[in-house]
Amino acid sequence: MKIICIGLNYKSHIEELGKAIPALPVFFLKPETALTTRNRPFFYPDFSNNIHYEVELVVRINKLGKHIQKKFAHTYYDEIGLGIDFTARDIQAEVFKNALPWEISKAFDGSAVVNRFLPKKQFEDLKNINFSLLKNNQLVQQGNTADMLFSIDEIIAHISQFITLKIGDLIFTGTPCGIGKVEIGDELEGVLENEVMFKCRVK
Repeated sequence: MKIICIGLNYKSHIEELGKAIPALPVFFLKPETALTTRNRPFFYPDFSNNIHYEVELVVRINKLGKHIQKKFAHTYYDEIGLGIDFTARDIQAEVFKNALPWEISKAFDGSAVVNRFLPKKQFEDLKNINFSLLKNNQLVQQGNTADMLFSIDEIIAHISQFITLKIGDLIFTGTPCGIGKVEIGDELEGVLENEVMFKCRVK
């Protein structure tokens, strides 16, 4: 199982980072050890003092696929979840400055929070799904799939040109604006439409 994450997929987030809009989906990988599941806590690593949350829609791949055409991409997933892509923003700033790979700031242990998934058929329109993140019961992020630069199907088709997708692979589809710092003791709660999808305490 692998975790594939899409960066720079919401214009609002691109603007808050001061980046350029990509022509194609930008993706990177996290290892399986990055997973934080079953509402377990996230343990603040000692190598950073600026960990940020990024709430993201997550899809789980349900069959083997390579060189998938966009028109068939919808058949490669039937569940949708919500997760957090934790980022060591201080480390990321350093690697960006030196044009180095950014996995060290993204792929560390526990950095991919995900809990439950909902059947895809539960959503009337996959291009109009609302999701949000609350920190200590205060709304900090809010997004809708209508604002994605690249749709779920476009993402799957693009990734599969380079990497074979396997059953159980997770794709984090990008975050909207509103990213921010977490501190030890914070409580994070992700909501997909009206469903609470995860709760995560920072320790």
